[in-house]
Amino acid sequence: MEQCTLKVLIASYLEPEHVERIRAVDTRLEVIFEPTLLRKPRYAADHIGAGAPRTPEQEARWRGLLEQADILFDFDHTHREDLPDLAPNVRWIQATSAGIGQFIVRHAYDQRMPGALFTTASGVHAVPLAEFCMMALLMFNKGATRMQQDQQRKHWQRYAGTDLRGQTLGIIGMGKIGAEIARLGHAFGMSVIGTKRDMTGVDPATLNLDTLYPLSDLHTLLAQSEYLIMVAPHTPETENMLGAAELARLPAGAFLINIGRGATVDETALIEALRSGHISGAALDVFAEEPLPVESPLWDMPNVLVSPHSASTSDRENERIIDLFVDNLRRYLDDKPLRNVLDVEALY
Repeated sequence: MEQCTLKVLIASYLEPEHVERIRAVDTRLEVIFEPTLLRKPRYAADHIGAGAPRTPEQEARWRGLLEQADILFDFDHTHREDLPDLAPNVRWIQATSAGIGQFIVRHAYDQRMPGALFTTASGVHAVPLAEFCMMALLMFNKGATRMQQDQQRKHWQRYAGTDLRGQTLGIIGMGKIGAEIARLGHAFGMSVIGTKRDMTGVDPATLNLDTLYPLSDLHTLLAQSEYLIMVAPHTPETENMLGAAELARLPAGAFLINIGRGATVDETALIEALRSGHISGAALDVFAEEPLPVESPLWDMPNVLVSPHSASTSDRENERIIDLFVDNLRRYLDDKPLRNVLDVEALY
């Protein structure tokens, strides 16, 4: 890239040490970080934040920074609707989330910012999400909820759990997250099978799988999956991918985990399958409507673990995102392909 100064505007809060890592990438970057203009994080790696609105003077200052920016670290969640108008010079936005496809389309950024690249945080959340899945499987198999309830009642009653070893784990969506889940599944002695949209030239072993099925054989995978983990993004192809017919294909007593997107599972059908016992339990990090409405039956089901879309969140998340961002910055400056460029047609 030609020798010129690129203005990088940080649009969600980062710890100062991570800002300095960005600044250290190259002298051609002017890194702008004004935390007083950003929403305050409510927890580690909170990229939405909360807090009082900006004063008129602060808002004017922020809009001026947006107008100058060439690169954005994260979307400006205070200006989701009008960001393309306020940031006309932006050439690239590095997201802090992997699943940004529907967000981009909903706000028509792909059309309103036609010259801009969007890169996702794909892979950053693989470790915490995979660990969440194993936690849920172990809680379910080892009776963690029962233990907690008995402890609160000071009630002593022995019982038998079961083991993961030798059981079959099915994974829908074999990207980086799916591969990490499969690795941990094998560590527990499970048989691991999966499916992905594009299998061209893919060796199942590179994804830590015993068997990889095409999407056309989804029902074959479902029939074997004593434990099923949904990792797929929300696209027109995956919307309500798991409906009543698909859930019925699972072995009686199967356990479901959804860490992808709530729209990929027919929630009404899932509730019915949980009530009937065909699905013995579920751990859900994502829902059709978020926050999960207080009237949802899922809140009160003893065989359901409700996670507030926090399975991916880690106090080490910003460190990993900045690892990705600084690598992409170097690639951008060297005119090399960026990692995790969003395909606006496939939506991931």
